[in-house]
Amino acid sequence: MNSDAAAANPSYGTTASGSSFYAAMRILPREQREAMFQIYSFCRQVDDIADSDGPRPERLAALQQWRDDIEALYKGDPTPRIRDYVASVQRFDLKQQDFLAIVDGMEMDVPQDMRGPDLATLDLYCDRVASAVGRLSVRVFGLGEADGILLAYHLGRALQLTNILRDLDEDAAIGRLYLPREALVEAGIMSTDPVKVISDPAVAKTCGLLVARARTHFENADEVMRRNPRRVVRAPRIMSKYYRAILERLVARGFAPPRPPVRLNKIARIAIVLRYAFI
Repeated sequence: MNSDAAAANPSYGTTASGSSFYAAMRILPREQREAMFQIYSFCRQVDDIADSDGPRPERLAALQQWRDDIEALYKGDPTPRIRDYVASVQRFDLKQQDFLAIVDGMEMDVPQDMRGPDLATLDLYCDRVASAVGRLSVRVFGLGEADGILLAYHLGRALQLTNILRDLDEDAAIGRLYLPREALVEAGIMSTDPVKVISDPAVAKTCGLLVARARTHFENADEVMRRNPRRVVRAPRIMSKYYRAILERLVARGFAPPRPPVRLNKIARIAIVLRYAFI
């Protein structure tokens, strides 16, 4: 594979350049960077299938084709679209079950849109679409097995819960609601209709539960990173600090409607990279 993944395949660096993880990827050595671009590209492609407006049977078939391709990759007969994953899979001992878990997670939105899942289902979703990505990533970063799995568990959930809180309105616009049923009921919200729920002022109470969970996961992830060499956790630390800043801005804004979008400006993003990558 070309030494620059972005140049070799536009679905790697070019696509990732629009993501919040791009800066964290770019500071990595070449082989790690290429592996992370491949993981990102894989996630992006299966996510695009799940989020498309195509017929559900066609989306399910497309996700199954990705499962078939992953199986072929691990049997030593990769299809053209993932042939260049081979070196990274072997070099970093990336696990087949983690790739498959990501597909399974994306598929959870396809038979029907997720609306007010119970806490157990939400946690399974977070494990598949986020912590499984983390389990692949920590192998690339070089963390030890036990701490790597623990970091993936906590940081993956922290990032995904933050995404859910940030994207309430965007998800509702496509018929999805990831706020857990138990928290909705506790706030006195009995509906799981996305538009009705996000228009209810009591939704702020529901979001408070997810904020508390996300903060706990961020703190546990920080504890894991503190006991590992700085060079190994530079990239996940940048991801963590970026998303923790988003979370705290969401809290400061509040969750009752109306909810103006929350973003980190370029200066704030650069400051995080400088502080945790180089200083």
